Amino acid sequence: MMQSREWLARAGLFVLLLFGAGTAKAQVIPQVELKPQTLEAWEEYVRLTEKRIAAELESSDKFLVQDSLPANEAARSAQALAAGRVFIHRLQTLDADGKAVPVPDGMIHHWVASIFLPGVRMDDLLKWLQNYDQHAKYFKEVETSRLLKHQGDLFEIFLRLKRRKVITVYYNTEHEVEYRHHSPARVSSKSYATKIAQLEQPGTPQEREKPPGKDSGFLWRLNSYWRFEQKDGGVVVSCESASLSRRIPRGLEWLIKGYVESVPRESLENTLTSIRDGFRGRVKASAP
Repeated sequence: MMQSREWLARAGLFVLLLFGAGTAKAQVIPQVELKPQTLEAWEEYVRLTEKRIAAELESSDKFLVQDSLPANEAARSAQALAAGRVFIHRLQTLDADGKAVPVPDGMIHHWVASIFLPGVRMDDLLKWLQNYDQHAKYFKEVETSRLLKHQGDLFEIFLRLKRRKVITVYYNTEHEVEYRHHSPARVSSKSYATKIAQLEQPGTPQEREKPPGKDSGFLWRLNSYWRFEQKDGGVVVSCESASLSRRIPRGLEWLIKGYVESVPRESLENTLTSIRDGFRGRVKASAP
C-alpha cells in the first residue's frame, strides 16, 4: 500500500508538471544547491572537452566538429546542410580510459549543431552576431540583451533568457565571449556564462534573482564553442554547447528524464535557426 501511495504521489507531481500554469510549475520542483563535487566533475569534463577542441581548431582538414564524426553522421550532416536544415548530434566527452565522466548529483548535456548560410560573407555575419544589443530582436529565448564591455575580440554581455517547454524559467545571465581568427575563412569563438541567476516571480514587482546555484537546478553552467567556416559560397555555422543541470529526482527518471534532456537540444537548434532567419531578415530589410 505504501508503495502504491508513493507511486501516486509521484504521478501527481508529474501531472502538475504537465498541466500546471505558467512559471508556477517550476515551483513544484524541489530547490537544490550546486555541490562542490558536481562542479568539480563539470570542470574536469570541460577540461577534457576543450583539449579535444583545441586539437580540432589547429587541424588543416578537420576544422568543423562534423569533420571528425563517423562516416554515417558526417553524411547526415552534409545532407542536412545542403537542404538548409540544422544538423544536430549528441556528444559525450570521455576520460583518458575511454569512460564516461561521473557527475554526482548532476547531468551534463552536450550537443553540437550546424547550419549552412548560402550567399553569406564571414565579415558581414560576424558583424551582425557581435551586435549584442540587438540579440533580443532575433533570438527566440532572449528577452533582453546588452553589451556590457568590449575590447578587441573580447565581449562581455548580458542576456535575460526565457526557456519554455511545459515549465517556463527565466534567467539573468552574463557571458564572456572571445573570438579567434584562424584564417580569412575560419573563425572560432568561445562563450562562458559567468553568471546564471534564475528569476523568481518574473515580470512582477516582486521579481528577484535566486542565489546562483541555489535554485531549481535546470541550468547551472553553460559553455558554447562556435566555429565559422567560409566555404561553398556561404558560411557554415557550428555551435557546440555544454551545460550542467541537476540530477533528475530519484523515482522520476522514467517520467521526466527525456523532457529535461530535450531542452538543451531544442535551445541549441533554436539558436541556429534564429541566426539563419534573423540574418536573412536583416539582409532583406537592407535591400533597396
